[in-house]
Amino acid sequence: MVSIREAGESDGNLIATLSRQTFTEAFSAVNTPENMALFMDGPFSVAILEAETKMPGLWFFIAWDEGLPVGYMKLKRHREGHPDIKPGQPTIEICRIYVIQSQAGKGIGQKMMDKALSLAREKGYGALCLGVWENNLQAIRFYERNGFEKVGSHSFLLGSDNQTDWLMAKKT
Repeated sequence: MVSIREAGESDGNLIATLSRQTFTEAFSAVNTPENMALFMDGPFSVAILEAETKMPGLWFFIAWDEGLPVGYMKLKRHREGHPDIKPGQPTIEICRIYVIQSQAGKGIGQKMMDKALSLAREKGYGALCLGVWENNLQAIRFYERNGFEKVGSHSFLLGSDNQTDWLMAKKT
């Protein structure tokens, strides 16, 4: 039985481990080792991820199955709205939803998505938004099934590779 619980400051190292594992599983085959290493040493460094668990405005959640961590989610509050999507409308940005590869297809990502949606409604946020790599078709289909629509795009730097992310949003 999968459960989703909010992470605390003491979970920083676990979040870093999950982040690095799941991102590598998802994207190492389609990016150079050099760009992956740069990304791991930057936004996915242990120090940065541990610091983020202490930042106001960010929430982390960990998915657990039989006592083992199997995925995580990072959310960011935008009280004045996401600047690239709908300024002025309180929005929660889904920064990351990742599940370890061996657990994919078990509904864990959907449980985390449901948690994000219920949290947004509970806290009075009118919208959810996210960025997803334009070539990540499986993730795009998942978000579309959950009612997200493409509302724009922006650049995403992975190492030295400038990629394009779709911006997607939905009302809560």
